[in-house]
Amino acid sequence: MIRTMLSRIVISVSVLITFPGIMFGQDANELLRKIDENLMPETYESYRKLINEEPDGSAKEYLFYTVKKDKDKVAMLYLSPASEKGRATLRLSDNMWLYIPNVGKPIRITSLQSITGGVFNNADIMQLDYYVEYDATIQEQTATEYLLNLKAKNKTVAYDNLKMWATKNTLLVTKIECYSASSMLIKTLEFKEIKDFGNGLKRPSVIETYSPLYKGYRSLMIYATITPRKFPDEVFTLNFLSRMEELR
Repeated sequence: MIRTMLSRIVISVSVLITFPGIMFGQDANELLRKIDENLMPETYESYRKLINEEPDGSAKEYLFYTVKKDKDKVAMLYLSPASEKGRATLRLSDNMWLYIPNVGKPIRITSLQSITGGVFNNADIMQLDYYVEYDATIQEQTATEYLLNLKAKNKTVAYDNLKMWATKNTLLVTKIECYSASSMLIKTLEFKEIKDFGNGLKRPSVIETYSPLYKGYRSLMIYATITPRKFPDEVFTLNFLSRMEELR
């Protein structure tokens, strides 16, 4: 009997060492949801700048006003450069559109396209909560950090697989690597410069991305403000894209 009890103890300890997340009853998807909550309010408006840098040292800047509601609605208005002011994009779940003033109806765009050029694609710029698009498992953890493996829930998601590093004490993302279905590294995103945005939101204000596929290119997303705000569903329709300036 004593030998049996010892065997059970050894097995239990082995399981805890091999799968440390089990020790605390952690659920990786719930952990991912909390990380999402620390990145963005459920419903908000924000002002942010996107900078695309090229190998020759030149750069192009964009200024966006962005609004989000619930887990699958994002709309964005171009404020600059002047040549693109008034353009707007809409994302409803996996569907995306681009509105260009005086061109007519909004046109369909895809998640892997980049309407601004640079390393960020449309899915990056109009990012939904990660838990909406991915299922998570805890790949590794140290005393200070989690490494999550995120698998796309379906084939419409921009990346088949993500590796996400997040701090344990604050549950803030520090780095994400994006992979294709063939396990090829597409790009890396680094989350930097923690900023207090008010209303209890303290998160990285800068996202830097680079890719082995575009050597010498770099793109930066810089958040100036993120403010909780409620919006009617009408805001997230194709007919409202031409009226987005009214929200400011």
